Amino acid sequence: MDRLTETPPNVTLGPLDLIPDGKARNFVLEMRAGRFHGFVVRQGEAVHGYLDLCAHMALPLSNKLDDYLTPDGSHIQCSWHGALYRIADGTCVGGPCVGAKLRPWPVAVRDGMIVTA
Repeated sequence: MDRLTETPPNVTLGPLDLIPDGKARNFVLEMRAGRFHGFVVRQGEAVHGYLDLCAHMALPLSNKLDDYLTPDGSHIQCSWHGALYRIADGTCVGGPCVGAKLRPWPVAVRDGMIVTA
């Protein structure tokens, strides 16, 4: 099955409180064309979504379910080689791929629900 890099708009992922504030959650969407792997980081009422692929080696970022953030929750961290990414824009700010970016996955909060945009 192919690994997809985008999803259609208006797919409901779940309520905002599915993700605790300051944490991240993995989402796998099964579609006819293949499977999409992404994750969403919650910061207050805002959400930021990215494909689950490190910009350094194109591996999934986490080797443990939903473990995408540094212990203090300030950055996204690749568990394989330690690359650090800003949550707001996915830019690598530390590690082996400084300046590279995670591929965004457009998500939003509508009426208390996380949806693809």
